Amino acid sequence: MLTYVLMAVGLVFLIKGADFLVTGASSIAKRFHMPDLVIGLTIVSIGTSAPELFVNLLAAYKGTTDIAIGNIVGSNIANIFLILGTTAVLCPIKVTRDTVWKEVPFSLMAALVLTFLANDVLIDSAEKSVLTRIDGLILLMFFCVFMYYLFGIATNSKALSESGEDLEEKSLPISIVLVVAGLVGLSLGSDWIVNGAIALAQLFGMDEKTIGLTIVAFGTSLPELAASIAAARKKKVDMAVGNVIGSNVFNVFLILGTSSVIFPLPFASGMNLDLGVMIAANLFVFAFMFTGGKSIIDRWEGAILLSVYFGYMGYLVVQSGGAGA
Repeated sequence: MLTYVLMAVGLVFLIKGADFLVTGASSIAKRFHMPDLVIGLTIVSIGTSAPELFVNLLAAYKGTTDIAIGNIVGSNIANIFLILGTTAVLCPIKVTRDTVWKEVPFSLMAALVLTFLANDVLIDSAEKSVLTRIDGLILLMFFCVFMYYLFGIATNSKALSESGEDLEEKSLPISIVLVVAGLVGLSLGSDWIVNGAIALAQLFGMDEKTIGLTIVAFGTSLPELAASIAAARKKKVDMAVGNVIGSNVFNVFLILGTSSVIFPLPFASGMNLDLGVMIAANLFVFAFMFTGGKSIIDRWEGAILLSVYFGYMGYLVVQSGGAGA
């Protein structure tokens, strides 16, 4: 029971740890006169991906690589089907031209590149599939290209250049304390979540992949979900798609890239179906740009996204339960 309690507490630690880390690091950067644009695109963007990174590194270190890969794939699926679906149901989302023609294709490319790199058995007739250190370096190179693109459009976009304007500058001692507290929270939280996920898998006879795709992925996606719902309530959802899609690109190229460079990640061929769902999620978003209101995700389209997500979750639970039996 203590393990499950710590798992719930760990989720709080994970979310607050990321928040403290971003606040402290951003404040330190402002004290050294780093432009808000750079802070927003680097510290803030990467800091919001810290929960997934810490969970992945802990899961890989403990040898539960199915949780590590499942966390990223599941988070990306939840970001589109659950978060965008919920946001669109609350308030139709207007999508920018750059998001339609550049960022969504980037996210689709991330899913395709991951599928290609992870399938050594199918492509190279290897004995097993592994995301090797070389694969991780390839993913990180794609991440550098994406960051170059972000800086390019940010210099010509007022909306993006304002991404760091609300950051508060705190005293240096407080900023350092926040950074340390954030790192401690992320470390403890990720450890408790991974341990809890392993215990849940053993208790219910579910495989670790399913736990990673469902519970762990949902937990690490909660900050984005909360932020999107808050934006929808304020009728400020213009950048919701861009933020979610950007998070998906970060998850694959940065998080999985970093994880596999440090700990090569064996890939189970049974996860190809889930990669297919991740690819389909991006295609759904792209298709919705040309149906109903042009470049708008309408409420009925949001309802479709939510329906697909809950159907997929149900399938995972039923499939895992059958496998456990």
